[in-house]
Amino acid sequence: MPGLWFLRVSLRSVKRRPSYPVLTAQVDKPSAAVGQEPPKTKARGRRGRPQGRKNRNRREVELSPSLRFIQEPIKRVLEQIGEAFQGVYFICDGALGHNEARQMVRQVGLHLIAKLRYHSALSFPYDGPYCGRGPRRQYGQEVDDQPIPSTSLPSTSRDQEIKTRIYQMSLWHKKFAAMLNVVVIVKTHLHTHKTAHVVLFRSDLTWGYALFIAYYRLRVPLACNCRDAKQYWGLEDCMNVNARPVYNGANLARFMVHVSHALRRPMRTQGSAFSVHDLTAWFRGQKYVVETLQLLPEPPDPIFIDQVVSKMAALGRINHAVNSV
Repeated sequence: MPGLWFLRVSLRSVKRRPSYPVLTAQVDKPSAAVGQEPPKTKARGRRGRPQGRKNRNRREVELSPSLRFIQEPIKRVLEQIGEAFQGVYFICDGALGHNEARQMVRQVGLHLIAKLRYHSALSFPYDGPYCGRGPRRQYGQEVDDQPIPSTSLPSTSRDQEIKTRIYQMSLWHKKFAAMLNVVVIVKTHLHTHKTAHVVLFRSDLTWGYALFIAYYRLRVPLACNCRDAKQYWGLEDCMNVNARPVYNGANLARFMVHVSHALRRPMRTQGSAFSVHDLTAWFRGQKYVVETLQLLPEPPDPIFIDQVVSKMAALGRINHAVNSV
């Protein structure tokens, strides 16, 4: 089905928790795919490294066209914010959970927090004896080959029939240039014994698991911004076909997300779950009250108007205020 594909870069406030979309760019799917190499197939023949091939420097990688396309908006956002505040971390999902994306982020001075594939080949650091010649061995046993030691289990919790275990380790990945700080979240159903796990990683080895998970959860409001732009601010109903109207429509929806954040901020004092639907219901009720009062022969008292507006505007809300029950 034909559609539009947008790349959106947002700034996430750690203290206030809202997410602010800063830049929206349309992705041209055919051009983004140009230049990508086809998947390589292993040639049959002698085992081992082909003659003449040297070790690759995993820190100096050649970025693909899609990664270069993602890197340009990040640079523009960092130039726009200037010295107002310093961006430190770039949070994304598993689509950028590889070494090339990490090096792309490090080139602009940020650290990457992302998710690895669930079947990633992670290895413990080698702690065995030195063989006496050559470089010291780095990679030990793979994580799947032996059970994770209990010393790497800092947290265990249970919610009804779901048991959650959180492991934190410093592990090697053969396709990454440096050791990774890895947090593995394992959820087990106690009756069916089915398990599911998520693997998060970061290059900083000093972080604890709680801060690690809290920062990765910051990416959830980024998806909520896209939902609000499509559901409430017209991005889903965009009927433009030319480049400039599409760009203006997408950025107008992004701008309205900012406006809704500013309008909801004072409303959050009545209830922390004040949503965009509550905001539109409040303004709609206020409009109905004002139009109805204009039909009266004499305008009522302003205090009475404020009481009626606050009462009627709360009728269509989903999350009612604490003091309005």
